[in-house]
Amino acid sequence: MDPDSFKKQNIKVIISEVFMVIAVIITVIVLALLVSGYWLNSNFEIERNGMLQISSIPTGASVEIDGQTTSWLERTNSSKILSSGSHTIRLTKDGYDSWSKTVNISEGLLYRLHYPRLFLEQRQLESVADVKDYTSAFISSDHNAVLLVNNTSEWSYINLDADEPVSRRLDVSNLFAAATRNEDAKMTALNSDILEVNWDYDASHVLIKSRNANSIEWVLLDIHNVDKSINLTKEFGADFSHIEIIDNNSNNLLAVRDRNLHRIDIPGRSISAVIVKNVIDFDHYNNEVVFSAQDSSAVSQENPSGYYVGYFRLGDRNVKTLGTLSAPAKVVIGKFYESEYIATLTDNAVTVHQKEDYAMDFSEYGLSFSPNNIKVGHNGEFLLLNKENSLATLDFEAESMHEWVIENDHYGWIDNDMLYVVSEGSLIVYDFDGLNRRVLAHSVSDHFPAVITNDRWLYYFSDGKLVREWLVAK
Repeated sequence: MDPDSFKKQNIKVIISEVFMVIAVIITVIVLALLVSGYWLNSNFEIERNGMLQISSIPTGASVEIDGQTTSWLERTNSSKILSSGSHTIRLTKDGYDSWSKTVNISEGLLYRLHYPRLFLEQRQLESVADVKDYTSAFISSDHNAVLLVNNTSEWSYINLDADEPVSRRLDVSNLFAAATRNEDAKMTALNSDILEVNWDYDASHVLIKSRNANSIEWVLLDIHNVDKSINLTKEFGADFSHIEIIDNNSNNLLAVRDRNLHRIDIPGRSISAVIVKNVIDFDHYNNEVVFSAQDSSAVSQENPSGYYVGYFRLGDRNVKTLGTLSAPAKVVIGKFYESEYIATLTDNAVTVHQKEDYAMDFSEYGLSFSPNNIKVGHNGEFLLLNKENSLATLDFEAESMHEWVIENDHYGWIDNDMLYVVSEGSLIVYDFDGLNRRVLAHSVSDHFPAVITNDRWLYYFSDGKLVREWLVAK
């Protein structure tokens, strides 16, 4: 081979490899800039944008951004790079109502809209069950079942997530102390008022708080085997002021007795020693518990009230003090993206702390009213605060607080992200932030729940019947 020709071949190979390396570097840089939100605008100027990720129920809705449908994002379940600032998003779909919201896109950040729901305009209605003998109903936490209650010992359970729902009788005559047998011995009357009903996560157990003429009574009802149900008040001989289920199958509970926090082991039929004294409020997430309490022995110049926020893991005896409080506070724990947070509510102020850096990393929000309650929303993405029919939502995705008012204080969750209220026979729904108010049905029974199950059916009560409307075309 000619040496000069060999040298030329080497030079070509080297130049080719250099260009390949440069191309790879440029590609990586461009991708990194795109991921960071940088974009080339119509004037060939580099600007930093944000990204919108949007989905809907049902899927395939048309998307308008600022009044225009773009070729980049014509359907939901897509993403689009948008300039930073305010944008109005509107979703439409043939045969369905519309949905809209104005969002604020931040440079280099992702904004997710995953909860928009559009309702079929022409819905088919069918009757599911006759419920005129029941005084109240309670929907399971997974929205797939309902417990029907009356002032006798014969309650009913209905699995709503079935093409043909069937009612199953539950005999609770042996669960409540305040029960008396009628003269004909055919029915047991319950002389108790049901104050609270809370389901566990897999809808297999229901924790019931009732009140009779003498005392408060707590019962853990086993839906699938009533004989395994437990009267907690009788079993442990204790007057509990508050109890919460803390796992999927109700094997473990947290209970407050004489202002002291205990853990109840259901399979072992045992109650722990005091975990926290003088507890004010508590909340749990997975196996973590956060609480507010008062320690008179810790009163100091820095903490004259002795109120504080603490934390522990279930099964771990190490109880930590996270910070002090100026007054008694409601407290919750949640997770947004990969970060856990702890929020405290004192009077009309909400403070959100990052759990891993409680003292240093926090944000404060003021309200125009003083809420009675604070709850973590679906997947920890928002907080809901309320006092009667005044509500406030702290939206972590939007990084903003919304205050709004609904028709009355008899409201609930119709799905994971949408509230409902029944007012003058009309079933009204709102997004969790109070937007997209819509009237879904009329002649709806007051003080009975409504729910969306499996994105297929809308259930509600009307004229002594449980009815449902199909949310998808049959």
